[in-house]
Amino acid sequence: MIIVRYADDAVFGFEYEDDARRFLEAMRDRLAAFALTLHPGKTRLIEFGRHALASRERRGLSKPETFDFLGFTFICATSRKGRFLLKRKSRGDRMRAKLKDIKEGLRKRMHEPLARQGKWLAQVVQGWFNYHAAPTNSHALAAFRFHVVDLWRRSLRRRSQKDLTTWQRIDALAREWLPPPKILHPWPQRRFAVKYPRWEPYAGIPPVRFCAGGAQQ
Repeated sequence: MIIVRYADDAVFGFEYEDDARRFLEAMRDRLAAFALTLHPGKTRLIEFGRHALASRERRGLSKPETFDFLGFTFICATSRKGRFLLKRKSRGDRMRAKLKDIKEGLRKRMHEPLARQGKWLAQVVQGWFNYHAAPTNSHALAAFRFHVVDLWRRSLRRRSQKDLTTWQRIDALAREWLPPPKILHPWPQRRFAVKYPRWEPYAGIPPVRFCAGGAQQ
C-alpha cells in the first residue's frame, strides 16, 4: 500500500483491486464514526499505474483515467522507449485562474513603467515555475509563459490608441524580464534516492535498507 497525503487530500495505491475496495469501505465506516464523509466529487476508485494501460488494452477498454492532486493532473503515459511514465501536467483550471489574476494585476499596473511591470511579472512567473516546473510538464510551462506574454502585450496596447506594441517588441521585453520555461525539479526517484539513501545506520548496528516497500534489516 502506498499513501501520498497533504492536509486532508490523499491518494492511496494498492496492488489488488479487492484490497482497494475493502479499504474504501473501511475508510467510509471510520469517518462515519466521527460524523464525517468522503468528498463525493474527489473520491473515486480508478485503475492506474504501471500495468494499467496494457491491462485495459487487453480487455478492450479505453486508456486509464487521470486524477487531479495538488495542482497537477496525473496521467498514465509511456516514454520514448515504451516504458511506463507517470506524467504530471498543470491543471487547466488552476492555470486559467492564475492567468485571470495576472490579467487583473496588469490592468491595475497598466500605466506603470515597463521596468516595474517586468519586475512584477518576473516574480509571478518564477513563482509559478517554482511549483509547477516538474518533469513531463514542460509544455504547460511554455504555454503559461506564452499566455502571460500575450496578456502583457494586450495590456501595453491598451495604454494608448497609438501604441502599436508588436510581437517582436514584446518578445524582446519577455526575454529581458521573464524567466524561460525549464524543468526545475528532479525526477521523483532521484529525489527519493537523495532523501532516503539505500543504506543508512540505524542506531549503529545493524544497518537498515530503505526500499519502496518499507524497511528491511
